[in-house]
Amino acid sequence: MPYLFVHFREKLTIDGEQVYFALSRDGYNWESVNGGEPVITCTKGELGCRDIEIVRLHTGGFVILATDLCIVNRMDENYNVDWKKVNSSGSKCLSMWRSDDLVSFSEQELIYFGRDDFGCLWAPEVFFDEDNEVYLIHWGSTVSEDDYSHMSIYCCKTKDFKTFTEPELFFSKDNEILDSHLVKAGDTYHLFYKNSSDPPMNMHATSKSLFGEYKHDEKFEDYMSTLDRPGSYEAPTTYELPDGRWCLMLDFFGCEKDKMGFVPFVSDKVGNADLRMCKENFSFPYGFKHGGVIEITQQEYDRIKSYYNVK
Repeated sequence: MPYLFVHFREKLTIDGEQVYFALSRDGYNWESVNGGEPVITCTKGELGCRDIEIVRLHTGGFVILATDLCIVNRMDENYNVDWKKVNSSGSKCLSMWRSDDLVSFSEQELIYFGRDDFGCLWAPEVFFDEDNEVYLIHWGSTVSEDDYSHMSIYCCKTKDFKTFTEPELFFSKDNEILDSHLVKAGDTYHLFYKNSSDPPMNMHATSKSLFGEYKHDEKFEDYMSTLDRPGSYEAPTTYELPDGRWCLMLDFFGCEKDKMGFVPFVSDKVGNADLRMCKENFSFPYGFKHGGVIEITQQEYDRIKSYYNVK
């Protein structure tokens, strides 16, 4: 089965913080689309985007969401970034595009959820609640109440990506958390997220209810703690490989920019969080930064390759 990976690239130029596509026939070996250039360039907001998500709508078509943010434009002359300022003064909107065919896209929309007290809206992801036929959009934000010093996961619901419910708190801890990824396997909801401290690393929790209490996975934490620089991984995303195995991608940023990108972790089946690093079986044309993967049809794969002349 073919796959589409939607992501951005970590560069010192604005063209990196745009929407990029990559394709794979097997989920292991990836090829760039459009010659490694963006397939969508931002025209509104901060004129850049990060933390990109794609969802196939159950009614047909696709939606792409992203953090409305251009870090390159916020760097000083020494390429430093004031992350506290980004969290407090970053965009209170998400960027959104629609597509029916994955080669033509609507104009960029800036989605505002009506909360002026939010700081930057980080890393949007979408979970489709099949029981209620509603999409849950979740993201990380700080709020003005505590001087933008504590990030938690917030959410809202939509049926059509035109009207949205009022944002509410989805998941929070004593320490800051970010980069939530939510997936359901069988009757279990799996929540992956990044702890910013105590300890700084990726975590996993499960629940039998979407909004129920999530139980911490100590075994997952134990394994993550064995990684070299575990705090340098973030942006979890998962997908099922053609052989039925489960792949967790974590974005490693603890190195030079041209070496940053996703690292794969694999278990024997979807829902088994006994995931282990498996870099030797995967190949990438360059570093993919914070994005998402969906399965696509052979027709969609062929259309993208033909339109962008993928070599």
